[in-house]
Amino acid sequence: MPLLTLYKDDELADIAALVNSAYRGETAAQGWTSESALLGGQRTDEASLRADLAAKPGSTLLTFRDEAWEKPFACAWIEPQADDVWYVGMITVTPTRQAGGMGRAVLETCEAYARARGGKVMRMTVISVRDTLIAWYERRGYRLTGETQPFPYGDERFGLPQRDDLAFVVMEKGL
Repeated sequence: MPLLTLYKDDELADIAALVNSAYRGETAAQGWTSESALLGGQRTDEASLRADLAAKPGSTLLTFRDEAWEKPFACAWIEPQADDVWYVGMITVTPTRQAGGMGRAVLETCEAYARARGGKVMRMTVISVRDTLIAWYERRGYRLTGETQPFPYGDERFGLPQRDDLAFVVMEKGL
């Protein structure tokens, strides 16, 4: 059974490597969450994670590990926003452990974490052209709000876009 823990400061580099392995590059192709056809470069790095955690009070990274894995094999960003709304993002499972229900378990754990702290609504953003991922979230009870947000073109911290039609759609779910 995977063990949920809050991130430790000394493992931010490992978390960044985990996220990059699931979203970009060669190892990402082993799973179904790869964004490599959409974005090149990194998904995140240790410095960005550290800066975001410092800039957003109450936000944290939930990590998942078990006896067989010294380092986290799954993680997610969770952040309180206005009133009783929480944001979840960067849901990550190492490619070799995808398609086994772990992503669902990570998402449900994030929802329970927010609910235990008074959360009533969970929100997320998803790249608009990621139809398979959007459909996966819809099967978990999330709905498209109709709201969109621009993709941060020109900010290499988020990767190197391979196309010019990227945007984020906002999804939410009542907790």
